Amino acid sequence: MSEHRRKPPQPQGGGRAAARRAAQQPSGRRAARPAAGSQESSAQSPSGSYGSTSASPADEPAYGGRAEARRAQRGGGRRRGPDGAGPPGGPGRRAGRGAAGGGRPGKKRFIDYPRFGRQGWRRWVPSWKLVTACGLGCFGLLIAFIGIAYYLVAIPDVARAATAQNNVYYWADGSQMVATGGEVNRQIITYEQIPAAMRYAVISAENKTFETDSGVDPQGIARALVNMAKGGQTQGGSTITQQYVKNARLDDQSQTISRKFKELFISIKVGATRPKSEIMAGYLNTAYYGRGAYGLQAAARTYYSKDAKDLDPSQCAFLASLLKGATYFDPAGAPEIDPAATAEQNTKNAKERWGWILDQEVKDKHLSQTDRDKYRIFPMPDKPKKNANLSGQIGYLVSLAQASAKNSNPDIDLAKGGYRIYTTFDKKKVQEMESVVKEVRDKNIDPQKRPKKDTFVQFGAASVDVKTGAIVAIYGGEDATKHFTNNADETGAQVGSTFKPFVLAAAMQYGKRDPSKPASQSDSSRTPVSPDSIYSGKNKLKIKNYDGTVWKDEHGGEWLQTNDGDQSYNPPSFGIDLRYAMQESVNSPFVQLGMDVGTDKVKQAAMAAGLRDNKTSMASSSVPSFSIGTSSPSAIRMAGAYATFAASGTQRDPYSVTKVLKSGTTIYDHKDHETTKSAFPAAVANNVTDVLKGVVDKGTGTNAKLPGREVAGKTGTTDGNRSAWFVGYTPQYSTAVGMYRLDDNETSKGREFLSMRGTGGQAKIHGASFPSTIWHDYMEQALGNSPAESFPAAEKIGDKVYGGGMSPSPTPSPTPSAPAPSPSPSLKPSPSPSLTPSPSPSASCSKWDWTCGNNTGGANGDPATGGTDGGPPPSPSPSKSKPGNGPGGGGTGGWFGNTGG
Repeated sequence: MSEHRRKPPQPQGGGRAAARRAAQQPSGRRAARPAAGSQESSAQSPSGSYGSTSASPADEPAYGGRAEARRAQRGGGRRRGPDGAGPPGGPGRRAGRGAAGGGRPGKKRFIDYPRFGRQGWRRWVPSWKLVTACGLGCFGLLIAFIGIAYYLVAIPDVARAATAQNNVYYWADGSQMVATGGEVNRQIITYEQIPAAMRYAVISAENKTFETDSGVDPQGIARALVNMAKGGQTQGGSTITQQYVKNARLDDQSQTISRKFKELFISIKVGATRPKSEIMAGYLNTAYYGRGAYGLQAAARTYYSKDAKDLDPSQCAFLASLLKGATYFDPAGAPEIDPAATAEQNTKNAKERWGWILDQEVKDKHLSQTDRDKYRIFPMPDKPKKNANLSGQIGYLVSLAQASAKNSNPDIDLAKGGYRIYTTFDKKKVQEMESVVKEVRDKNIDPQKRPKKDTFVQFGAASVDVKTGAIVAIYGGEDATKHFTNNADETGAQVGSTFKPFVLAAAMQYGKRDPSKPASQSDSSRTPVSPDSIYSGKNKLKIKNYDGTVWKDEHGGEWLQTNDGDQSYNPPSFGIDLRYAMQESVNSPFVQLGMDVGTDKVKQAAMAAGLRDNKTSMASSSVPSFSIGTSSPSAIRMAGAYATFAASGTQRDPYSVTKVLKSGTTIYDHKDHETTKSAFPAAVANNVTDVLKGVVDKGTGTNAKLPGREVAGKTGTTDGNRSAWFVGYTPQYSTAVGMYRLDDNETSKGREFLSMRGTGGQAKIHGASFPSTIWHDYMEQALGNSPAESFPAAEKIGDKVYGGGMSPSPTPSPTPSAPAPSPSPSLKPSPSPSLTPSPSPSASCSKWDWTCGNNTGGANGDPATGGTDGGPPPSPSPSKSKPGNGPGGGGTGGWFGNTGG
């Protein structure tokens, strides 16, 4: 082999492998081996024959490898000596590091992480240089990000915020109902036109540091972000500047973290580039004050019919209170948006916040105490004024659809406009319901003729599709531009005996508790109740707990339940069955049944059917009268709850909006499966329907009969004759009709339900009169020529139990007779479902059929006051029938919710 192709000699020490092996040896051995065995190694090495003649092992130090040799050569005298400790002048820095590192040192890195030369967890602890460098880098990136974001965001334009598109509402058939709600009621005014009192009121109430802050509240932003990250309620901006930015941004109204970041940068830019006077004027010109008013000038005209510059400090304080949420601080109330936002509650809220704002102005030295003392009387605003396009029933339909859309998607801001809302309302059915109510009202209610009896009379109604839950029609009042409360929604009117079906459903589903079991074990032993069960129909029945002890209130008072007209049904020792008690609307059996089952279970059944558990509509279940309708759900909810029975126990929440679109994008789309659930077993619901069919066929609801169709329903009237109801259904539609007298004049001491005795020229109003007339005439038109359908057959359910102290005993032969006044018990036997009183020989119709022309009332009937038995007094008939012409009786079946049917 040629000389130049020969392999260069390897350094003594064995090369890289030897270096690695040496690194694994104890330091003493590594130092000793080269000195002791250098000659031997040289002799054994193949390269020995080619080694250099200028150096010997004793003179030249051994290197651990080629790289070390090169480094040693570059470092001059910093080469490792034979003992591995270096030359006499001291070991070289690199050689020392190499020995300490346990091998040849690694190449120096730009970022020393994991750290070289460290063992175990110390390798992962960054140096202070690395930490400082990373911190400075992140800070630089953050500054760059903020700078870019600050440069890119645009300051909102107040004038642009003053324009908006209309919202378009559609009927169920897709035709347009009305275009409204987007024509924002706003007029821009200058800073000089804004009263100083208004500016000070807003600063004291909303942002005390407005004059000095930078436009953002970091703590408020952090709270909002943390709350949204946790899934809690979204929160708005904390400063006036942030609120102004939020109000003026039309392009994005979503409650998202990205929008919060955008608003943060815009607020910073606005605070840095715009004077405080411009920000304050922009905020007050874009804020929403309720009643469709955007901006201070529109609010001043809406609430006080004056210009903003003419507002006094008291009025300014009230308008400032609206900025917290007009839904809950407008004295007119907004129950169509939130049932809790009643006129009474809102007035209380407004007065408290109005007074608080004035006191804060004094505290902040914006108002003197002397001036504060001038404003001690709350400045009650004007009544709401409605858009002419919303007259008739349209306004009620729109408000209901708005509330439904908002509840379905909180990000929907209808006030900004541009939405298309498709509703469930059937135009023809809405018109039919309105015309029927108007006909009954015009024919019978005459405030000029009977000013003390026919004033403040209101009707409310709702009709729901049984198979879908869609609200097809409502009647909210005479005119939405004149009467502002939607009577189809919650009004506070109690539903009376129309609540009794929920008691029966609870008894069938949950059962009667075992009186021998203690309360803690009562739920473990229950007996499902059959409609044939026997309960006492005694007037002034002493109500007992399920275990037989007498129920007493907190003061030790007992409960004696009365029936309508103080009537007892059958000798107390025999009692009556629940089917007949429902048919005649007898109170005492259902009050005792509710106690046996548990009023908590009755409430549970009512809620399962579709009623809401809230303070404004659901009464306390701690008293026995809960079972006979002291609650006040809306007509919509009652129609929906009865539809649950019609649908064999399937509950569907009533809804009024099918979908909402904006810019071609679907914002909301109703899904039936999301609002459908099983409330009762089919056997329970079908048996309730079977019992309610008897009410219409031969009980208090005969006026609601529809020839050729199956109808189930219940009448109801409340204590003092203050409201009357009829709620009924066919297999297709469930409809609820309510009637009441409510004095809600702002000059009165408060909302007060008045007695309807004498209203419409009647001795008293009950569910079998005006409400059932409206129900009958509307349903007759709504069903039209559609095929008649039948309810599912009711299978046998539960056991025949004896409640309220009743016990099995022979029943006397059924000899129908009218019940007698208490305390003398009637000799009328307890009838089975097939044993009903026969019509009087002088009449060919049921005593409850007040349209029968030959009805002359009871034996003691009195044309003026009504008798103690017989049919109810004559009332207006369905539009296609003639009214009765005989004097009425006092009514045995009872038409009071708390005192009868």
